[in-house]
Amino acid sequence: MVGELLKRFSNFLARVPGLPILVAIGLIILSFVLRCLPDWPLVDWLVRTDLFLHLGLVLGFAGILLGDAL
Repeated sequence: MVGELLKRFSNFLARVPGLPILVAIGLIILSFVLRCLPDWPLVDWLVRTDLFLHLGLVLGFAGILLGDAL
C-alpha cells in the first residue's frame, strides 16, 4: 500500500518536477503577505513562528533534490 503510493507520487513528480519548487515559492510569498496583515491571534502566531517560510524552504530544497534525482 505504501509502496504503491510512493510509486504514484514518484511518477507524478517525474512528469512535473518543478511543482514542489513552485509551491515552495508560493508558501514563502504567503509568509510575506501574512506579515503585512493586522495582528490577529492566528496571523500573529504564524508570523512569530515563520511556519510558512520554513515549510517553503524545506519543500523547495526537497523539490530541488527530487527534481535532480528523478
